[in-house]
Amino acid sequence: MDPSLIIGLIIAFGALLAMITMEGASITALLLPAPMILVFGGTIAIGIATGTIRDFTYAIKALPRAFRGDRGSASKMIDAITGYAEKARSEGLLALEQSLPDEKDPFLRQSLQSIADGVDAEELRTLMEDEVTSVASRNRASSKFYMTLGGYAPTVGIVGTVVSLTHVLENLDQPDELGHMIAAAFVATLWGLLSANFIWLPIGGRLQRLGELEVERMTLVMEGMLAVQAGSPPQFVGERLRALVSDRSQTKSNRRGADRGAADPAPTP
Repeated sequence: MDPSLIIGLIIAFGALLAMITMEGASITALLLPAPMILVFGGTIAIGIATGTIRDFTYAIKALPRAFRGDRGSASKMIDAITGYAEKARSEGLLALEQSLPDEKDPFLRQSLQSIADGVDAEELRTLMEDEVTSVASRNRASSKFYMTLGGYAPTVGIVGTVVSLTHVLENLDQPDELGHMIAAAFVATLWGLLSANFIWLPIGGRLQRLGELEVERMTLVMEGMLAVQAGSPPQFVGERLRALVSDRSQTKSNRRGADRGAADPAPTP
């Protein structure tokens, strides 16, 4: 479990609470039901309206994953695939079927079953690529839903403030109540900005990153199991998969280095 989202949200809301306390304000002044119902209810309703019911379903199912984090690391996956390569090398491809009950990763288990069933390499690659594409599409839909909520929430908050200010203008004959009513009117804008930047956008960004990691891991499984099916030596399979992970890391490092090089001024002779 990767608790980065939980840690980040606790620190963010803790900082908000610290500011409220230091300013001498009351937290109860922000917990007004009417603006909260409008901001959260209206934002979620608009998010549903901008997509499909299937997108909304994907987003709800993906929410626990945002808090739970990534399911596994690339190094553990490489070790597992290398073990299957050793088993296939020594006992044959049909022996991989014995490992199905113990394998927890569904994509890896599906590939093991396909290899044991005698699916040829071209068909296996097509099946696995289609699965990767399908998972990537679902992940994009889930993260996009929460990013959309983050985009609409501030505007919905402004709508709530305008509605409340209209009520304030209707009661100008009560000067003793104007300060309280004006302060309450801006609570909707506060919750719009707060929910967008403290809830929806972090969840959307988190799901987007987890989706990228899942696709990378599935691609690693695909290349590894195809090599296992082809009868590649276990050492070669492990080195190749580790090279794929290293190449991605090296590419990112080179890109960062190039950016730093472009930003640094050229040395004077």
